[in-house]
Amino acid sequence: MTVQAPPSVPEVLGRCRELVLPALQEAVGGLHPWVAEMAAYSFGWCEVGGAPAAAPGGKGVRQALAVLGAEAAGADGRAGVPAAVAVELVHAFSLLHDDIMDGDGTRRRRPAVWKAYGTGPAVLAGDALFALAVETLARAPQGPGAVRLLSAALADLVRGQADDLLFATRPPAGPERVTPEEYRAMAEGKTGALLGCAVALGAALGGAPEGVVGALERAGRQLGVAFQLVDDVLGIWGDPAVTGKPAGGDLRERKMTYPVLAALSSPVARGLPELLGRPERAEEAAALIEAAGGRTAALAQARRHTEAARGTLAQAPLAPRAAGELRTLLDHLAGREL
Repeated sequence: MTVQAPPSVPEVLGRCRELVLPALQEAVGGLHPWVAEMAAYSFGWCEVGGAPAAAPGGKGVRQALAVLGAEAAGADGRAGVPAAVAVELVHAFSLLHDDIMDGDGTRRRRPAVWKAYGTGPAVLAGDALFALAVETLARAPQGPGAVRLLSAALADLVRGQADDLLFATRPPAGPERVTPEEYRAMAEGKTGALLGCAVALGAALGGAPEGVVGALERAGRQLGVAFQLVDDVLGIWGDPAVTGKPAGGDLRERKMTYPVLAALSSPVARGLPELLGRPERAEEAAALIEAAGGRTAALAQARRHTEAARGTLAQAPLAPRAAGELRTLLDHLAGREL
């Protein structure tokens, strides 16, 4: 008897994307034509002016989590499509505004929306995507409860983003420095809240009991912290051809990412504070952070949070196939190529 191998991550993402894409494109197509074009550009579907794009869009991680959440509850993956559409719209909205706040001029190896269309139009497009996400969920089964889940995640996302921006204004040493505990709370809000919401919303729309919905949300949040830790490493040492962003961008913006925080606690990095925020010395700062153990510490923390997420999944009564695919996706996200 031949044992069928479990699907790979690209297969899981591709299957979920094929399920969600028509509904996502239909939702975006209902917006004002100009706003719809900006939204389509942000998803990688078109170029400025509306011509079909050659550039690939995102991988669709959050929409996959929503579909797998529904399947983990024992439902057909199509039950999670409204949740997948909503979280994908919210994610796109957050990226539009995040690029403006951080001054990032590129996204996925081409101009960010605010660079391509202007700051005001990009803000408008982000607002439209947010409103569309709420409308999408409000029309779904269990709409009021689903909207409440999304609203709670958005509140945490805003808090996490606010902390992330404020961290850059705080001194790297002394009693006002950012602590690892504050970082973890920021990462859970900024990144974990929406990942947890995605899988929990899918499960809720799939009819899962409250305990299962809660367990999946906790696992998603733990995954989000691991995801952010790896993202921090990529933000300093990642290959621009893979990340779509300039190498060392986080250092130029003086972001208090985990590798920086970990390095600052080491005597090896005594000269690091004066290097932060100085674009011309970003490579020197990156080398000092690595020598002080910042990269190693961040990846070790990512592994711990990944294991915590796996443990949470193991304790919930989930459909076996979907649970396996969730674990596969979780491991992939926390171990992305650096």
